[in-house]
Amino acid sequence: MSKRVTIDPITRIEGHLRIDVEVDQGQVQKAWASSTMWRGIERILLGRDPREAWLFTQRFCGVCTTVHALASVRAVEDALDLEIPINAQYIRNLIQIAHALHDHVVHFYQLSALDWVDVTQVLKADPVKASAIAESLSDWPENSAKQMAAVKARVAGLVGSGQLGPFAHGYWGHPAMKLPPEINLLAVSHYLQALEYQRYSNQVVAMLGGKTPHIQNLAVGGVANAINLESEAALNVDRLYQMKSLLDKIVSFVQNVYVPDVCAIAGLYPEWFSYGAGVTNYLSVPDLPLDGKSTSFELPGGFISNGDLSSLKPITGQKDATWRKAVSEDSAHAWYKGSGGLHPWKGETEPDPTEWDEDKKYSWVKAPRWEGKPAQVGPLANVLVGYASGNPLMVKWTDAALDKISAIAHVKATPAMLHSTLGRHGARAIRAAVLSDLAIKQWQLLTDNIVKGDTTIFNKPEFPKGTVEGVGFHEAPRGTLSHWVVVEDGIIKNYQAVVPTTWNASPRDSDGTPGPYEASLLRNPIADAEHPLEVLRTIHSFDPCMACAVHMFDPKGNNVARVKVL
Repeated sequence: MSKRVTIDPITRIEGHLRIDVEVDQGQVQKAWASSTMWRGIERILLGRDPREAWLFTQRFCGVCTTVHALASVRAVEDALDLEIPINAQYIRNLIQIAHALHDHVVHFYQLSALDWVDVTQVLKADPVKASAIAESLSDWPENSAKQMAAVKARVAGLVGSGQLGPFAHGYWGHPAMKLPPEINLLAVSHYLQALEYQRYSNQVVAMLGGKTPHIQNLAVGGVANAINLESEAALNVDRLYQMKSLLDKIVSFVQNVYVPDVCAIAGLYPEWFSYGAGVTNYLSVPDLPLDGKSTSFELPGGFISNGDLSSLKPITGQKDATWRKAVSEDSAHAWYKGSGGLHPWKGETEPDPTEWDEDKKYSWVKAPRWEGKPAQVGPLANVLVGYASGNPLMVKWTDAALDKISAIAHVKATPAMLHSTLGRHGARAIRAAVLSDLAIKQWQLLTDNIVKGDTTIFNKPEFPKGTVEGVGFHEAPRGTLSHWVVVEDGIIKNYQAVVPTTWNASPRDSDGTPGPYEASLLRNPIADAEHPLEVLRTIHSFDPCMACAVHMFDPKGNNVARVKVL
């Protein structure tokens, strides 16, 4: 007999997400993904100066702030064909990398690891054995038996107090949990260390961005970071090397802790390489520009069809003709007026809430499509596109991770196994390792350029009469993000943001085709329908980030609250 299971809200994500599944014979047979709150920033931007859009778009989210700022200024610069100074590109790239490293570390340890790690089993672990296992994986200096014993004692104190704090309400003892006690202890130890190391990345973002979240240093045309090696009030030698010291710390944690931990957990749950594939069309955009016109990039972009890496069709940049016409958004099952697909420059965001209806409208998320097809975005898409392109760092770190998983699982791990729930976690760790290498490279490029005497940071934008269109994209931590702007006589006429979670949390489209979340849940095992841990495993592997800048409505569609925007 089939059973309907509703999880609302999904926790350990950003924003508001509801998942419904029908379970029969221990497997998911149908699934629906519903975003239950609406953001209205696109409408707030209408009639405004395009140069200030990036300040507003950061408020789409309290987590993905920096990424919206970057995509926004790039969209306006694209509309104006505006070149920016190379210093501005390097500074933006460093902010982007530091933000992503913070995001990826937090996602695995604080948001997802507890889907796989049973904290209560730590009490059965032998700290000496846990230390030996950790030291076999890497030479990280904080893996001593003394360190492991201290963590075990902390967990024992929590359990003894009856107040588990951040570890409360977990699926402890669930039949799908099967890590040895020593691996659980290792993971919890690194969970606690991650709380310290993730902040080093955020310090870099704040040093360059002025603050975090919601950076303050961007401008259409460049950045506002004054460069003067002789001034205490500007970006100088001391600040450059302070950033380098912070980057070195997070780079070491990513390469010596995060990557080995993900490989170890993946190697001990090999069956989860068979679940969660879902949509295997992958979209990723080129990023980390290396010239002022954004025609050369550190990381490649492209579209892969049906999981076939040989099908890669490259995306060369924001001016790529296919890219500029391939994206559309469908509102057939979303709470907006209209139903068919619209190109973002023609897009509409007219709310039309109704009751939740699985056969009609059931989500505030639209259904983005690439040439009419659903696509998965995120680190997995980024890694597969990079691997298929032969990007040296993507190949290096992907092969290294697969080799480590093979050694632990005693099976041959291949790129094809990445089409899965655990594959998304593995790809995120691989991407973090790639970015950790590029953090040092970008820092060196910026430093060398400044030392040569180049301190230019800004080119003034000029807005023409008439209408111009632009698109800015960015490979954000959760995947392909694009902002689409129409500017008429220097004023925003239309603005649409097609965000990573919109691609992945897409409801069904006009043809009834499900999006990546919904498709990935099909045939997932469910050991206990009353405690659907396996649903969380797959959904968390995408790192959901539902937009959190919202208007609120009652069931009849009336405004409950209004916010005055100055």
